[in-house]
Amino acid sequence: MSQAQGELLEALWQTEDDCYPWNPAEPEAQDYLADLEAGFSLDACQTEAEITSGSQTLFNRLHQCWTSLTPSDSSGSASLKRSLAERFSGVPSSWLDAIANQAQQALSMDISLADQLVLCVRPLLPNWTEDDLFVFARPWAYAMRGNQDFGAIGSVEWSELSPIEQVRLSLAIAHYTLTQLEEASEDN
Repeated sequence: MSQAQGELLEALWQTEDDCYPWNPAEPEAQDYLADLEAGFSLDACQTEAEITSGSQTLFNRLHQCWTSLTPSDSSGSASLKRSLAERFSGVPSSWLDAIANQAQQALSMDISLADQLVLCVRPLLPNWTEDDLFVFARPWAYAMRGNQDFGAIGSVEWSELSPIEQVRLSLAIAHYTLTQLEEASEDN
Protein backbone atom coordinates (compact mmCIF):
# COMPACT_ATOMS: atom_id res chain seq x y z
CA MET A 1 0.00 0.00 0.00
CA SER A 2 1.35 3.42 -0.89
CA GLN A 3 1.88 6.14 1.66
CA ALA A 4 -1.01 8.19 0.26
CA GLN A 5 -3.38 5.24 0.51
CA GLY A 6 -2.28 4.63 4.10
CA GLU A 7 -2.82 8.27 5.03
CA LEU A 8 -6.27 8.27 3.44
CA LEU A 9 -7.25 5.12 5.29
CA GLU A 10 -5.96 6.56 8.57
CA ALA A 11 -7.90 9.81 8.02
CA LEU A 12 -11.09 7.89 7.35
CA TRP A 13 -10.73 5.84 10.52
CA GLN A 14 -9.97 8.87 12.68
CA THR A 15 -12.94 10.96 11.60
CA GLU A 16 -15.15 12.08 14.44
CA ASP A 17 -18.14 12.92 12.25
CA ASP A 18 -21.03 10.55 11.97
CA CYS A 19 -20.73 8.35 8.96
CA TYR A 20 -23.29 8.52 6.21
CA PRO A 21 -25.99 5.87 6.78
CA TRP A 22 -25.75 3.40 3.95
CA ASN A 23 -29.24 2.04 4.54
CA PRO A 24 -31.78 4.90 4.43
CA ALA A 25 -34.49 2.55 5.78
CA GLU A 26 -32.84 2.41 9.21
CA PRO A 27 -34.35 4.71 11.87
CA GLU A 28 -30.97 6.36 12.56
CA ALA A 29 -30.77 7.35 8.91
CA GLN A 30 -33.95 9.44 9.13
CA ASP A 31 -32.50 11.45 12.04
CA TYR A 32 -29.22 11.94 10.20
CA LEU A 33 -30.92 13.12 7.01
CA ALA A 34 -33.30 15.40 8.94
CA ASP A 35 -30.30 17.08 10.62
CA LEU A 36 -28.68 17.61 7.22
CA GLU A 37 -31.84 19.11 5.74
CA ALA A 38 -32.20 21.48 8.68
CA GLY A 39 -28.93 23.09 7.63
CA PHE A 40 -30.44 24.17 4.31
CA SER A 41 -32.85 27.04 4.45
CA LEU A 42 -34.98 28.25 1.59
CA ASP A 43 -35.62 31.61 3.29
CA ALA A 44 -32.92 33.29 1.24
CA CYS A 45 -34.47 32.25 -2.10
CA GLN A 46 -33.89 34.60 -4.95
CA THR A 47 -36.43 35.91 -7.37
CA GLU A 48 -36.71 34.32 -10.78
CA ALA A 49 -34.89 37.25 -12.38
CA GLU A 50 -31.98 36.93 -9.92
CA ILE A 51 -31.76 33.19 -10.54
CA THR A 52 -31.80 33.71 -14.31
CA SER A 53 -29.14 36.41 -14.14
CA GLY A 54 -26.96 34.40 -11.76
CA SER A 55 -27.24 31.22 -13.80
CA GLN A 56 -26.38 33.07 -17.01
CA THR A 57 -23.30 34.52 -15.31
CA LEU A 58 -22.34 31.07 -14.07
CA PHE A 59 -22.75 29.49 -17.51
CA ASN A 60 -20.76 32.27 -19.18
CA ARG A 61 -17.95 31.77 -16.66
CA LEU A 62 -18.03 27.99 -17.19
CA HIS A 63 -17.83 28.54 -20.95
CA GLN A 64 -14.80 30.81 -20.49
CA CYS A 65 -13.12 28.21 -18.29
CA TRP A 66 -13.89 25.42 -20.73
CA THR A 67 -12.58 27.29 -23.76
CA SER A 68 -9.40 28.22 -21.90
CA LEU A 69 -8.76 24.54 -21.12
CA THR A 70 -9.51 23.06 -24.54
CA PRO A 71 -7.17 23.69 -27.43
CA SER A 72 -8.51 26.32 -29.75
CA ASP A 73 -10.01 24.99 -32.92
CA SER A 74 -8.00 26.72 -35.59
CA SER A 75 -9.44 27.19 -39.03
CA GLY A 76 -7.15 24.41 -40.26
CA SER A 77 -8.63 21.99 -37.77
CA ALA A 78 -12.16 23.07 -38.65
CA SER A 79 -11.49 22.67 -42.37
CA LEU A 80 -9.97 19.24 -41.74
CA LYS A 81 -13.07 18.12 -39.85
CA ARG A 82 -15.29 19.48 -42.64
CA SER A 83 -13.19 17.65 -45.20
CA LEU A 84 -13.47 14.41 -43.23
CA ALA A 85 -17.22 14.82 -42.84
CA GLU A 86 -17.63 15.36 -46.58
CA ARG A 87 -15.31 12.59 -47.70
CA PHE A 88 -16.46 9.98 -45.15
CA SER A 89 -20.10 10.97 -44.83
CA GLY A 90 -21.28 7.52 -43.73
CA VAL A 91 -19.00 7.49 -40.66
CA PRO A 92 -20.29 8.95 -37.36
CA SER A 93 -18.94 12.44 -36.74
CA SER A 94 -17.80 11.52 -33.22
CA TRP A 95 -15.60 8.82 -34.80
CA LEU A 96 -14.14 11.29 -37.29
CA ASP A 97 -13.49 13.88 -34.56
CA ALA A 98 -11.74 11.31 -32.38
CA ILE A 99 -9.50 10.19 -35.26
CA ALA A 100 -8.70 13.82 -36.15
CA ASN A 101 -7.79 14.65 -32.56
CA GLN A 102 -5.63 11.54 -32.21
CA ALA A 103 -3.96 12.27 -35.57
CA GLN A 104 -2.94 15.73 -34.43
CA GLN A 105 -1.29 14.21 -31.36
CA ALA A 106 0.28 11.34 -33.32
CA LEU A 107 1.78 13.69 -35.89
CA SER A 108 3.69 15.53 -33.18
CA MET A 109 5.39 12.28 -32.08
CA ASP A 110 8.52 10.91 -33.68
CA ILE A 111 7.09 7.48 -34.54
CA SER A 112 6.57 5.49 -37.73
CA LEU A 113 3.50 5.92 -39.90
CA ALA A 114 2.23 2.49 -38.82
CA ASP A 115 2.52 3.52 -35.17
CA GLN A 116 0.73 6.78 -35.93
CA LEU A 117 -2.11 4.96 -37.69
CA VAL A 118 -2.57 2.53 -34.81
CA LEU A 119 -2.39 5.39 -32.30
CA CYS A 120 -5.19 7.17 -34.17
CA VAL A 121 -7.64 4.28 -34.06
CA ARG A 122 -6.61 2.38 -30.92
CA PRO A 123 -8.93 4.25 -28.49
CA LEU A 124 -11.88 3.65 -30.81
CA LEU A 125 -11.23 -0.06 -31.20
CA PRO A 126 -10.61 -1.41 -27.69
CA ASN A 127 -11.58 -4.97 -28.65
CA TRP A 128 -8.75 -5.23 -31.16
CA THR A 129 -5.19 -5.99 -30.14
CA GLU A 130 -2.43 -3.64 -31.16
CA ASP A 131 -0.82 -6.41 -33.22
CA ASP A 132 -4.03 -6.93 -35.19
CA LEU A 133 -4.27 -3.22 -35.86
CA PHE A 134 -0.68 -3.19 -37.11
CA VAL A 135 -1.53 -5.97 -39.57
CA PHE A 136 -4.42 -3.90 -40.94
CA ALA A 137 -2.26 -0.73 -40.96
CA ARG A 138 0.51 -2.23 -43.12
CA PRO A 139 -1.06 -1.48 -46.51
CA TRP A 140 -1.54 2.16 -45.50
CA ALA A 141 1.83 2.54 -43.82
CA TYR A 142 3.98 0.94 -46.49
CA ALA A 143 2.07 1.72 -49.68
CA MET A 144 3.21 4.34 -52.10
CA ARG A 145 1.88 7.71 -51.03
CA GLY A 146 -0.98 9.16 -53.01
CA ASN A 147 -2.26 5.97 -54.60
CA GLN A 148 -5.21 5.28 -52.28
CA ASP A 149 -8.75 5.96 -53.42
CA PHE A 150 -10.86 7.27 -50.56
CA GLY A 151 -13.95 8.03 -52.61
CA ALA A 152 -15.27 4.48 -52.84
CA ILE A 153 -14.94 3.71 -49.15
CA GLY A 154 -16.26 7.06 -47.97
CA SER A 155 -19.77 6.57 -49.31
CA VAL A 156 -20.46 3.36 -47.40
CA GLU A 157 -22.88 3.46 -44.45
CA TRP A 158 -20.98 2.76 -41.22
CA SER A 159 -23.61 0.53 -39.62
CA GLU A 160 -23.60 -1.77 -42.65
CA LEU A 161 -19.87 -2.53 -42.35
CA SER A 162 -18.50 -5.62 -40.66
CA PRO A 163 -16.09 -5.08 -37.75
CA ILE A 164 -13.12 -5.83 -40.02
CA GLU A 165 -14.35 -3.34 -42.62
CA GLN A 166 -14.80 -0.76 -39.83
CA VAL A 167 -11.17 -1.27 -38.79
CA ARG A 168 -9.97 -0.90 -42.39
CA LEU A 169 -12.07 2.21 -42.93
CA SER A 170 -10.87 3.69 -39.63
CA LEU A 171 -7.27 3.20 -40.66
CA ALA A 172 -8.01 4.69 -44.09
CA ILE A 173 -9.53 7.73 -42.37
CA ALA A 174 -6.50 7.98 -40.09
CA HIS A 175 -4.15 7.80 -43.09
CA TYR A 176 -6.10 10.45 -44.97
CA THR A 177 -6.16 12.66 -41.86
CA LEU A 178 -2.42 12.32 -41.25
CA THR A 179 -1.74 13.08 -44.92
CA GLN A 180 -3.92 16.20 -44.78
CA LEU A 181 -2.24 17.38 -41.57
CA GLU A 182 1.24 16.83 -43.05
CA GLU A 183 0.30 18.78 -46.18
CA ALA A 184 -1.13 21.61 -44.10
CA SER A 185 2.04 21.79 -41.98
CA GLU A 186 4.20 21.86 -45.13
CA ASP A 187 2.17 24.76 -46.49
CA ASN A 188 2.78 26.81 -43.33
